[in-house]
Amino acid sequence: MARTVWDSSVGKKTVMAVSGIVMLLYLVAHMIGNLKIFFGPEEINHYARWLRTMGGPVLHYEWGLWIARVVLVVAVVAHATSAYQLSRRDIKARPSKYVHKKPSASYATRTMRWGGIILGLFIVWHILDLTTGTVHPGGYQHLHPYQNIIDTFSTWYGNVTYIVAMLALGLHIQHGFWSAAQTLGVGSRTRDRVLKTVGNALAALLTLGFIAVPVGVMTGLVS
Repeated sequence: MARTVWDSSVGKKTVMAVSGIVMLLYLVAHMIGNLKIFFGPEEINHYARWLRTMGGPVLHYEWGLWIARVVLVVAVVAHATSAYQLSRRDIKARPSKYVHKKPSASYATRTMRWGGIILGLFIVWHILDLTTGTVHPGGYQHLHPYQNIIDTFSTWYGNVTYIVAMLALGLHIQHGFWSAAQTLGVGSRTRDRVLKTVGNALAALLTLGFIAVPVGVMTGLVS
C-alpha cells in the first residue's frame, strides 16, 4: 500500500507537503534560536548547550538533538526526492513545448526548482561552517555559537551566501505553503486569500528574521 501511494503523483505531492510542514516548523524554532544572539553571548551559548540536554533526564545527552536531526534529514531527503521525481514525471509527460504560451506564473512558482537547489547547497555549506566547523573562516569553537556566527558574518562571502539563500527560502515558502495547503485539502475558494496571506507573512517573517543576524553583525549591533 505504501509503495502504491509513493508511486502516485498524489502520494509524492503529499510527501512533499508533509515534509515541507515539518521543515517549516523547524525553521520557525531555528529562527527564534538565532535571534537570541541579540541578547548577548551568554544567552545564545546557553541555548546551544540546552539543545544537547533537551529531553533530559529521560533522554541521554544529545539524544534529543540527534532525534531532531534524523527527523530533519528524513524530511529533507523525502522532500527533495519527491520534488525531483515529480519534476522528471512532468517533463516526460510534456516532452515538447506548448504551441500556445502558458499563463505567466508568479516569480516564486517559476523559481521553486532553482530555489530548492540553492537551499540544498546552502544546507551543506551551513552545516560544514557552523556545525562541524570544517569550512569555518575563524577558529571554530564548539558550543560557542556567538563567536562562530560573528566569524562567519565578518566575511563578505558568508554574508552573500546566507542572504541569497534566505531570499530563496522566502520565495520557496511563499509558494510552498499555499501549495501544501492545496495538496492536503485545506485550500478552497474562500480560504485561498487567507492561505496566501499567511504564506506571504511567514515568508517575510522568516526571511527578515534570519537576515537580521548577518545584518546585526555587519552593522556592529552584534560584536
